Amino acid sequence: MKNILLIGGSYGIGQSIVEELKETHKLFVASRTSENLQHKNITHIPFDVTVDELDLSTLPEKLDGFVYCPGSINLKPFKMMSLETMKDDMHLNFFSLVNVIKGIISKMNDKSSIVFFSTIAVSTGMPYHTSVAASKGAIEGFAKSLAAEYAPKIRVNVVAPSLVDTPLAKRLLNNDKKREAMNERHPLNRIGNAEDIAQTAIFLLSDKSSWMSGQIIGVDGGLSTLNVH
Repeated sequence: MKNILLIGGSYGIGQSIVEELKETHKLFVASRTSENLQHKNITHIPFDVTVDELDLSTLPEKLDGFVYCPGSINLKPFKMMSLETMKDDMHLNFFSLVNVIKGIISKMNDKSSIVFFSTIAVSTGMPYHTSVAASKGAIEGFAKSLAAEYAPKIRVNVVAPSLVDTPLAKRLLNNDKKREAMNERHPLNRIGNAEDIAQTAIFLLSDKSSWMSGQIIGVDGGLSTLNVH
């Protein structure tokens, strides 16, 4: 069994990854709540990524995979976006990620895999996305440099979704009219679900992706590359 550490895993995409891997891997899930994490192969570590230091003594000596799941979606016109909000987004999405990586990088096994999450708003300019695009863009640049620095020992890849039906996006999908409008924006005529994104992350954690590193992989219903309207 491989040892996989997930930051976040109680809800949304993280939970979907956990559900898929829990029978075949040893999972260490660091999150604020232990909801949905009761299983013999899951070790829950109480952890708030924005304020806590990860207790490395709770982890195995070596890790085969790492996934950072926390994120934010603050969508506002730039003139209404406070600097404090942008700092908070950068702290949660990027600096907290870097802090955890600093702690666990020496535990990563030979041929191990790291997976981060970005957004298509980094590569495709979208109104009202200045804060999230900036913080996720930092992740993409960091991931490529980290992948280069630690090749060939550690692979680092990023999944860049469009809108996904998770608790994080509930405000954007809280009625049928909004949901239908979001579906129609995508060439594949639907928004994503947690399983769509989880399956790509699972592939990147597996040996099936052993010749991939430094990649930004769009899983976005075709929105970033297709113009069908």
